[in-house]
Amino acid sequence: MNRMLLRIDNLSKTYPNGTRALDDVSLAIAPGMFGLLGPNGAGKSTLMRIVATLQEPDTGQVHLGDVDVLRDKEAIRRTLGYLPQEFGVYPKVSAEDLLDHFAVLKGIIDRNERRRLITALLEQTNLRNDRAKLLGGFSGGMRQRFGIAVALLGNPRLIIVDEPTAGLDPEERVRFLNLLAELGQNSIVILSTHIVDDVSELCSRVAIIDRGRIRLEDDPQTAVSRLQGRIWRRVVSREELTSHQDRFAVLSTKLLGGRTVLRVLADECPESGYELAEPGLEDVYFAAMRSTHAPDSPRFAADATSAAPAFGPTADEA
Repeated sequence: MNRMLLRIDNLSKTYPNGTRALDDVSLAIAPGMFGLLGPNGAGKSTLMRIVATLQEPDTGQVHLGDVDVLRDKEAIRRTLGYLPQEFGVYPKVSAEDLLDHFAVLKGIIDRNERRRLITALLEQTNLRNDRAKLLGGFSGGMRQRFGIAVALLGNPRLIIVDEPTAGLDPEERVRFLNLLAELGQNSIVILSTHIVDDVSELCSRVAIIDRGRIRLEDDPQTAVSRLQGRIWRRVVSREELTSHQDRFAVLSTKLLGGRTVLRVLADECPESGYELAEPGLEDVYFAAMRSTHAPDSPRFAADATSAAPAFGPTADEA
């Protein structure tokens, strides 16, 4: 292979029921952690399944280095690690035994080699002390780490994880994300999620997908810096909320002690009572999403237009 770069060119996919899951998606992904953000139903899982050779697109191409992913599936599967959003395990089999079984399926025939590899993987995923434990007794976080151990068989150069932290407690989530960050030092790791915090600090690049289209692709910190001086915060009563939503580009609302905290996108203070707020990746995400769902308010249209360079094309331009 040449320099390991995953190139996704003009992928489109429409399901028989008419749902257009992907609409001319193109991305170039280099080694490291890459975050794919989007709401449920945005097309993330369809994109990941196509890259993982589990589904065919209607049109488009995918290449990993010199390898055509869609035509040479076996070559990609030899260097691919995939952890889907949901995966089954045999509850009455130990972690060590099932990992050994998957290693055989991966083509690792030598028993001593498998033993060394399995020990190393269980150590890497912090499961060595649980190697003899039946998988049916694993917690959610332990199951996810076991899934990563399976995905790492064969030293993959491309690792895809789909919604990996859903349902994990905070401690397990941090441990799991740290493990992914370590893997990203030597491989392409694609983290597909709807949880903004999962990518805000770990990923060197992020793409936001909605309705099957890429709405933004950027470095997270650069995208956040573009909002500096443009995010405004105010606490309002429930009765005032609709008025502010009608007049301003409200990105998000959160309840605080029975009142609502608004975050608004504007080049200058919207009106008295607003204070400047420090932007975050969540603001970038909501701004990118808002640019594709903008109401017909003249004030919002002006704000959305001014934000377009920071967040990529609007729905009409994409």
